[in-house]
Amino acid sequence: MIPSLLRPYCAEAAALVDPTAEVDGVVPTNNAAHGDYQWNFAFRMAKTRRENPRAMAEKLAPSFAGKPGIRAVSVAGPGFINLTLDEAWLAAQLATITASPSTGIEDEGRGRTVIVDFSSPNVAKRMHVGHMRSTHIGDVIVRLHRASGWSVIGDNHIGDWGTPFGKLVVAWDEWRDEVAYAADAVGELERLYVKFGDETDGERAKTDPEFAARAATLGDRARAETAKLQRGDARNRALWADFKARSMAEYEGVYARMGVRFDEVLGESAYAALVDPIVEAMLASGQAEASEGAVVIRDGNQVAVVRKKDGAATYTATDLACVRYRVDRWNPARMVYVTDVRQAQHFANFFSIAKKWNVAAEMAHVGFGMLKLPEGAMSTRAGNVIRLVDLLDEAVARARALVDEKSSSLPEAERAAVADAIGVGSVRYQDLVQSPATDVSFDWKRMLAMDGNSAPYLLYSRARARSILRKAEIVPGTLRLEHPLERELALTCLRFPEAVSAATRNYAPNILAEHVYRTCEAFNRFYYELPVLQGGDAAASRLALVSAADVVMARGLSHLGLVPLERM
Repeated sequence: MIPSLLRPYCAEAAALVDPTAEVDGVVPTNNAAHGDYQWNFAFRMAKTRRENPRAMAEKLAPSFAGKPGIRAVSVAGPGFINLTLDEAWLAAQLATITASPSTGIEDEGRGRTVIVDFSSPNVAKRMHVGHMRSTHIGDVIVRLHRASGWSVIGDNHIGDWGTPFGKLVVAWDEWRDEVAYAADAVGELERLYVKFGDETDGERAKTDPEFAARAATLGDRARAETAKLQRGDARNRALWADFKARSMAEYEGVYARMGVRFDEVLGESAYAALVDPIVEAMLASGQAEASEGAVVIRDGNQVAVVRKKDGAATYTATDLACVRYRVDRWNPARMVYVTDVRQAQHFANFFSIAKKWNVAAEMAHVGFGMLKLPEGAMSTRAGNVIRLVDLLDEAVARARALVDEKSSSLPEAERAAVADAIGVGSVRYQDLVQSPATDVSFDWKRMLAMDGNSAPYLLYSRARARSILRKAEIVPGTLRLEHPLERELALTCLRFPEAVSAATRNYAPNILAEHVYRTCEAFNRFYYELPVLQGGDAAASRLALVSAADVVMARGLSHLGLVPLERM
């Protein structure tokens, strides 16, 4: 927000050198002793013009003198212009943004559509911790774009097609337990899928001819059932539809607990009818070619298969069909895919093909690192895969113990709600606080700590602000920034729109998470050092600052998908 307010001043100064020059580059200083913001224009421009950068900065700096909001201007280092903002101006800007529904966030996406493709579980399997990071990171990317004025389509591109369903049909015919299916459909489907894998195990087939023959028969049957499904066989389609419906019902319950919703939920099957026409059109145009019975697209040294020798479509073909559907339906300006980093090469190749296919939208892959779970992190009900619902249950149970210890005076229903917000929020926040590409080490102690960069600390800081406002016997007055800690908190709050913009632009929820944490730190320093309710003449002003910080903390928590609490 502040850089955009300073931009006209920068443009006026830049015009002294080059009226057509780009004037961005206003960033917070690393050291508050050097001012609030730094502009690197003179340093950048002098290098390109082969002039002395400090001399250029000294030429430009005087144009800022006397401008509204500027208290001091100085030149530092080899040619940086440092700007110190006026306290009364800061107070007025803070009052403006906290009274705004957008909290000062710029409408950068107005008139444009973004599609965010995230979560993407495979039907007939449990949602497990492997789905967690895509779901959390993707959901916040959706929230950030929506806050920034974009028209957003959050798309859950589920896996619901292909050979796994042929295997399931065979396993259903061979080993199903209908009582178990009625009681826990997804659990039974997962058991059947594992059973099929056990009965076709390649290692055992190498040493057991009888087993190998049966495994080959099962594999042939699975391929045949897949082909029947894709041709529209009534029985297989009915089984597929039932498996899918029961899986989605379970997933929706998990998403509801995570506070996640989608605007579109379509599986790979939705694009199946588009694949063959697209492949044939690419063959006809020369964009694709036949190669040893398959159809491939050559892109430099990369070769992408779009149709296998047996006629089956590949992920690349399905992705192209999906893009065509999305472009035709929404004409997006941006498409974002949130998957683990191991798929980076696939998306790099796919994006290159899509661009050559005249897809004009900006396409971005947000790759995330692995979630590392220490041994003994929690129990699991079956196998070695930790169900996501079990992880959430464990987090809420641990949070409930904390709430019962710290806030036993709260009513039972409120303690349950607070524990749910802390538990689910803690799991979410540990996914968001680091750069998406970084591996995350799961640590219960750090996640649920009441101090440090954790969800409980952030939630408690905001609840503390609400407590102050409830207890106040006066109304907030005109904000005056007379103490360094007041100024620090106000300036940190004012940087909230900048954090949202940077997080949105870089697909990096951690940028916003870090800013919310810094806001909470600044608020708590202010709270511990300066009396608010007993602040004498300063009470009404400080109460206004608490109110402003409350708005910023609550909005930041909401954009991260955490539930701001009234009390803890």
